[in-house]
Amino acid sequence: MLLPVLRQYLRAYRGPLTAVVIFQLIGTIASLYLPALNADIIDNGVAKGDTGYIVSTGGVMLAVTVLQVVCTIIAVYFGARTAMGFGRDVRAALFHRVGTFSDREVAHFGAPTLITRNTNDVQQVQMLVLTTCTLLVAAPIMCIGGVIMALRTDLGLAWLLLVSVPVLIIAISLIVWRMIPQFRAMQARIDVVNRVLREQIAGVRVVRAFVREPIETTRFAKANSDLTDTAVRAGRLMALMFPTVMLVLNASSVAVLWFGGHRVEAGEIQIGSLMAFLNYLMQILMSVMMATFMAVMVPRASVSADRISEVLKTESSVLPPTSPVMPATNTGELRMSEVEFSYPGASAPVLLDINLRAGPGTTTAIVGSTGAGKTTLLSLIPRLFDATGGSVTVDGVDVRKLDPETLWRRIGLVPQKPYLFTGTVASNLRYGNPDATDDELWTALETAQARDFVAAMPEGINSPITQGGTNVSGGQRQRLAIARALVVRPMIYLFDDSFSALDLATDSRLRAALKPTTRDATVIIVAQRVSTIADADQIIVLEDGHIVGVGSYDELMETCPTFVEIVESQLSAEVAA
Repeated sequence: MLLPVLRQYLRAYRGPLTAVVIFQLIGTIASLYLPALNADIIDNGVAKGDTGYIVSTGGVMLAVTVLQVVCTIIAVYFGARTAMGFGRDVRAALFHRVGTFSDREVAHFGAPTLITRNTNDVQQVQMLVLTTCTLLVAAPIMCIGGVIMALRTDLGLAWLLLVSVPVLIIAISLIVWRMIPQFRAMQARIDVVNRVLREQIAGVRVVRAFVREPIETTRFAKANSDLTDTAVRAGRLMALMFPTVMLVLNASSVAVLWFGGHRVEAGEIQIGSLMAFLNYLMQILMSVMMATFMAVMVPRASVSADRISEVLKTESSVLPPTSPVMPATNTGELRMSEVEFSYPGASAPVLLDINLRAGPGTTTAIVGSTGAGKTTLLSLIPRLFDATGGSVTVDGVDVRKLDPETLWRRIGLVPQKPYLFTGTVASNLRYGNPDATDDELWTALETAQARDFVAAMPEGINSPITQGGTNVSGGQRQRLAIARALVVRPMIYLFDDSFSALDLATDSRLRAALKPTTRDATVIIVAQRVSTIADADQIIVLEDGHIVGVGSYDELMETCPTFVEIVESQLSAEVAA
């Protein structure tokens, strides 16, 4: 997949690449001309004692050298810009592709490998482009030109080329052939180290709370050792390559001097021509060595390109419609009809035969035991997943026929794990509505019961928030996430267990403050705490992916044993009665 990736993303850089080839060609021709000039100085200047010829030819050599240096600098400049632009474009393509993935694709790849592919793998291919522009372009020109110039200099020593070059190519090919599996394994090992490290950093408090530092240290040491061992094996093969090149190079030099000396003694070649032939042989072998240096990079870049292509070729299971339909109304009317959902490869559906209706101005609560499918059901509404059966409609239109932007603008989601981004309180609150005023932000914070602690921060709504919101408590993160949804002013609010970190008093105040704000909206609440959903207009009870009860709190206490069991597990018998 390396060539398709290079073809696709280097197409926009045809101009700079053409400049690289032209200037590398001129610079290489200049480099090939220098040994001929040197031979002339030796044969016609030094041998004859002609100082003037030495000076004049030396001046030409100096001018050719300057030309070579200038052309090389220009070629490297254009090559570097091309390589950096290529890396930028591939990273952007990967980022945008991952941005289209549903939760299914993200879970399939995993965050650690997606990060590695967008950083380390892109860097490997980018370095290949850079070295190609600076080394590989010149290598074939120098090799072919060197052979031609060497044959012009002396045909009697040409057989040395037929021995040295194939020996070098065969030796390097065998080494590279053994390196490819090691590089493929190395990229996988980098993924594992990345995953283990992310887990340990993200879960550092859990690790310390359960005194698992020794176990986690051993776990990281194992992943680190596996990567080290693979890198050492690849490094040994790489280290073997250059001594092999130098062995062939030096052996070839000795052979030229040995057999060339006999030809000089026999008067079949001049000393200057012998030195020129030696220089051309060195240039030929150096070009082969440059190609072998590229051969070291190609296997690893090829593996990286395969991993990049795997992401770029993966289509999201949640695709935007080809002909989106615009709803005639914007009321937040939500319906689920005969909805079914199964994860790929699962033996049984997670959700089955789900029928639900929620209208504007109503609050619908979803309760059930852990693993009942509450979060999965909620995820079908904003199309984090697509239902595998039945239909989910918003304002009378199937969500699969709605333009994603249209759908998402009508929904305010507060996820089960509230996530805040690096920035400030204000930048996080404006995430869904960049045009929101400061007054609107403070209003949302007041409704979410977050005004007091934000006002107490040194810079108020301009106070910094670290990645993931780790510099605020879990309850504060939840309230900020709720405020972020309120700033959008959507027609459908989805609260996925969004009050779990709040104490009962704050929970009660927040729900009371939400009522005026969400008066005309459709509110769906997933909750474990019964007190949070006791006053909902309708409560849906899930068990093993099925709806086993629908009704108000009082109705379900009379008709649904599963709901009674949930209530009695949280409240005393007196309160339940």
